[in-house]
Order: sequence, then C-alpha cells, then structure tokens
Amino acid sequence: MNRLTRRGTLALGAAAAGSLLVPSVAAAQTVQRRNISSFAMQDWRDHFETLGKGAIVADTASRALHFWSGDGSDYRVYPTSVPLTDELTKRGYTEIVRKKVGPSWTPTASQMERYPDWKPIGPGPDNPLGTHAMYLGWPAYIIHGTHDTRKIGRRSSDGCIGLYNEKIAELFELCPIGTQVRVI
Repeated sequence: MNRLTRRGTLALGAAAAGSLLVPSVAAAQTVQRRNISSFAMQDWRDHFETLGKGAIVADTASRALHFWSGDGSDYRVYPTSVPLTDELTKRGYTEIVRKKVGPSWTPTASQMERYPDWKPIGPGPDNPLGTHAMYLGWPAYIIHGTHDTRKIGRRSSDGCIGLYNEKIAELFELCPIGTQVRVI
C-alpha cells in the first residue's frame, strides 16, 4: 500500500519549494525585510562623538536597544518594544535625566482622549512601566520595563521604549544620569 506519511509529505513540500527558490541575493533581501526582530550591530562612533558617561541607541527598525558603557568595555543589546507608529516615534538625541525604581504610570493627554476610562496606576505588577523607568529629556518619553512581555519585539507603545523587567533592571544599574541616548 502506498501511504503518504507525514515525513513523506514534508519531503514532497520541501522538494516543491526548492523548485521555487530565488537567487540567494534576492532571498537574503526578502529575509531581511521580513525579519523585523533581527538585531543589526551598531557602532557607537556612528552616533556619538564620545561615549561620555555611556551611550544608548534605540533602533526602532530592528526593535533593539544598544548600550555602551562610558569606558567602552561593555556593549549589550536588548530586545525592545517600540512606538506603534512613526508619528508617535520621537527620533534624535537626548539623555537620561531621571531614574525611578517602582515608577507610577499616568496616561498622557492623548491617551486620555482615546481612552477616557484609563486611570493612573501606582507601582506594582500591573504597572505598564514595569519595575524601573529611565526618563529622557523629552517629556513623556521613557525607557522602561513592561508587565506585558508580549509587547517586546513589537510596535506597541505610545512613544516609549520597553524592555523585559529583568533587562530594564540590569540596564538601570549600568546607566548613570546623563547617559546619552539616540533614537533612530
């Protein structure tokens, strides 16, 4: 009896797909365009004249935050959530002006217009800012943790850069006030 097994079905599918392959250059471009969570390496020299107290590049395209210590000996990359739209994305240079463990969250004016039933949330497990927040020189823009881990790797914020709570706690300890930040 000629019965098609699951392995046989997969083999036939792979063979059929093989006949549809495109040249490797085109395939690489297709993969790059679709792989939205791939981290492109960054070099701090492409963004800053000096490292100063430290440097952060928040790359909204690859949804990654790059950190360099002030002496250049420590480079780390973290997956992030990024703003929902380009209109909500503030790009450019700023710095960390304040840090807070156990931040409170208050909806912005534009959020209150869209969601009038939203109320401020104090520190705790339901806080959208997570366990730690680093406030930027731009009003209402924050690098913070998140209680909703499904947001990481996605366009999901109203302007902030979100990290897993354990990663923001790590980054929080590494970044002094005055760490320079570039959002691209």
